[in-house]
Amino acid sequence: MFRREIKKLNPEYIVQFVKAKSGSGNVSLSIKHNDENWVDVNVNEQLPLASTVKIILAIEYAQQAAAGKIDPQKEVRLKELENFYIPKTDGGAHEAWIIQLKKDKEIEIDRVPLCEVVNGMIAYSSNANTEYLIEVLGLQNINHVPKSLDMLKHEPMYPIVSALYIPAQLMNEKNLSKKEVLEVMKNMDMHEYRNKAIEIHNRWLSQPLTDQEKKQLRKTLDNDFQKIWSDRLPRSTTRDYVSIMKKLNSKVYFSESVYQYLDPVMEQIMRNPNNCEWLVHAGQKGGSTAFILTIAMYATDKDGNQTDIAFFANDLTPVEKAKLSRNMNGFLLKFLKDSKFRAHIKKELSILDLPGSLS
Repeated sequence: MFRREIKKLNPEYIVQFVKAKSGSGNVSLSIKHNDENWVDVNVNEQLPLASTVKIILAIEYAQQAAAGKIDPQKEVRLKELENFYIPKTDGGAHEAWIIQLKKDKEIEIDRVPLCEVVNGMIAYSSNANTEYLIEVLGLQNINHVPKSLDMLKHEPMYPIVSALYIPAQLMNEKNLSKKEVLEVMKNMDMHEYRNKAIEIHNRWLSQPLTDQEKKQLRKTLDNDFQKIWSDRLPRSTTRDYVSIMKKLNSKVYFSESVYQYLDPVMEQIMRNPNNCEWLVHAGQKGGSTAFILTIAMYATDKDGNQTDIAFFANDLTPVEKAKLSRNMNGFLLKFLKDSKFRAHIKKELSILDLPGSLS
């Protein structure tokens, strides 16, 4: 039954989900269409971003590349990325990227250019690549990006793979039981949590976990610890992310040289020839954990219509998450292509606009 329910394709599911859950504050949807605020539901609600936050790193990478601070062609040893790779914690993303690399090159490779590491972070959502890029770009620089873009409610980024190790570290160092660690973690403020993640990250640079330690870590990370990790991921609002999408969509906010590095990373859906037939440009980045689904996207079609969308949902059941994942692409496509569907969404969701969320 579970499988049959999920397999049905139904873009309308997203609309009804937002309607049903809007009162909980665990879902947020912001849509701008041709500069009009089309839908605003809980747009000021801070929710965990999961991998959608990687857009911030992509922007910082493009800015540093354009300014000549980093060389996108600089070779990176795959071994360096492995320092931050914990198998079976990223939905197979890092592995899928490596497999594709080897397929493309048709030879055994042990290094790739930096731009390909960024590509793996966005196209495949490799967490190991993300954590490596935190080191290359500098955490302070990355955390300056939201401020520089006037994003008012963006929490600081921190090393998210290293954060997975916090429970194991507490168990080892303080000899605590799982129950005790859960208690400590629940009471730990975000400042301390981020600092612990940074300490672990710095240690792994010279002393990465052994394969055996990584295996042990995976055993530690049960559902309870995954939930704490997921809830503590950097948070922001769909209003903030739609404002970024608009800047990427406009092609005038950043300098031309920044877009030159940013577009190939963010606009990989334009590699599909079918999309080139009706879109001038479009880009997106999604994210998920066992409990979260997020996506931010922008598009300009050949009729000149511009659309910017951000959708965040948290505290999802496995069925909700699976149905949202299955229907999200269809929902976005239908919004972009079908004016009746756009009007329907506006009508269905405009009653949910909250007093504080109009701009």
